[in-house]
Amino acid sequence: MVLGYLALVLHAHLPFVRHPESDYVLEEEWLFEAITETYIPLLHVFEGLKRDGVDFKLTMSMTPPLVSMLRDPLLQDRYDQHLSKLIELAEKEIKYNQNNGHIRYLAQHYVTEFEAIRQSWLGYDRDLVGAFKQFLDSNNLEIITCGATHGYLPLMKMYPQAVWAQIKVACEHYEENFGCPPKGIWLPECAYYEGLERMLADAGLRYFITDGHSILYARPRPRFSTYAPIFTETGVAAFGRDRESSEQVWSSEVGYPGDPLYREFYKDLGWEADYEYIKPYIMPNGQRKNTGIKYHKITNRNAGLADKDWYDPYWAKEKAAEHAGNFMFNRQRQIDHLSKFMGRKPIIVSPYDAELFGHWWYEGPWFLDFLFRKSWFDQQTYMMTHLADYLRMYSNQQVSRPSQSSWGFKGFHEYWLNEANTWIYPHLHKAAERIIELSSLDARNNLELRALNQAARELLLAQSSDWAFIMSTGTMVSYAVKRTRSHLLRFNKLYDDIKAGTIDGDWLEKIEQIDNIFPQINYKTYQHKFDVANTEITSHN
Repeated sequence: MVLGYLALVLHAHLPFVRHPESDYVLEEEWLFEAITETYIPLLHVFEGLKRDGVDFKLTMSMTPPLVSMLRDPLLQDRYDQHLSKLIELAEKEIKYNQNNGHIRYLAQHYVTEFEAIRQSWLGYDRDLVGAFKQFLDSNNLEIITCGATHGYLPLMKMYPQAVWAQIKVACEHYEENFGCPPKGIWLPECAYYEGLERMLADAGLRYFITDGHSILYARPRPRFSTYAPIFTETGVAAFGRDRESSEQVWSSEVGYPGDPLYREFYKDLGWEADYEYIKPYIMPNGQRKNTGIKYHKITNRNAGLADKDWYDPYWAKEKAAEHAGNFMFNRQRQIDHLSKFMGRKPIIVSPYDAELFGHWWYEGPWFLDFLFRKSWFDQQTYMMTHLADYLRMYSNQQVSRPSQSSWGFKGFHEYWLNEANTWIYPHLHKAAERIIELSSLDARNNLELRALNQAARELLLAQSSDWAFIMSTGTMVSYAVKRTRSHLLRFNKLYDDIKAGTIDGDWLEKIEQIDNIFPQINYKTYQHKFDVANTEITSHN
């Protein structure tokens, strides 16, 4: 009999970046890097565990923008080209470094890795969503949803229809791609406000994930802190993040990823190779960029980038095994301690961005592989579980009202509402008012129906929390500003044209091809009526 449970939760998300109007846009490589460094490596871990009889359990969100991009033929073709160039560069590096044994060894490591990536990519017929669904069907993976475009829900709560659209469109998109409704939702940025759970219940969702202090400051105060879910008054469960286990992994200062043996993210061949040599593998305009081939280890946190030693994947993998053992040991001690005081079996919920594993922390997939294996073979203190399975086992929980929260800086909304991005919200709010107005219209013809549905797409894309986040970080700001403005400008033109009865069919077709997310969207989603005081939903039917 185990003493408790451990639930790892990975949040797989990228903003919708797709530019058929251009031959090359750097930001599309966010997806290509994640496929190469995170998504396919995770699939390799899952395949190996299944092959060796490890019945692993992992909860993982796959957001609608990510699913849409992974299944987009244009982006699949462009990834083919990206991966071919990457393999070509790595093979060139082997020949170029014939007289440098260690770099040649690392280049060969990358060639082997990239070839395995390509074999899997083609073996899954370029359909990674279908690949992950196989593990959903085997009950190893619990795939959950998120907001339709990762909109920051607390900052649109004055327009309940806009919040509802983010939830409803996401659930419909999930069912279209996975063949069943989602059981749970990763709230975008883990951001919660009181009353949101009523919409989640009406959408058929069973649970949501929020930050730990949302549970710690719930009313009444939960007896078991974050070590058990709470039920909201609607019956929807809330799981809170465990800070201790989370910080051990995601923190570059006190967590595992900062170990000196691990690969240094910020030293890349694209910035260090001779310019004429690397020119065919950087941006078409000649600007340097990351290639994904990195030869150095972290070495010393205080060392400058010029003072890094050579990386060795053999020793890094050994360190990942050691860290997985340490993580397991700490969870054993944590669960053993908690079970004595709680009088019931605790659950440790450890949520992370999926892209941490492989992209930011190169050794992350190795760490997960070792952790699943060690947890399966080497201990009997805890069992790894899905959140939905836990709720089926333990159907009685304390009823409480979570506190408003997010997992961002200072735990609330500051990162998405500050001097860098506050200008976007009056425009987003006005657009929300306008789409609610448009939702009362009945389309008079197919052209008007297409325009109304495209207006809904443009607003959803403008609401992505990624743009406000990027504006706060100070990196790639011009792209985030451009995306926000372009979607709002398209929305406002559609609104004006619909109201005036002067829809430009050629222009509409062009933006339908560019912003082609949610092909089955229905603008009438915004027509639902709400009792704002209770945030309860009433169907327009």
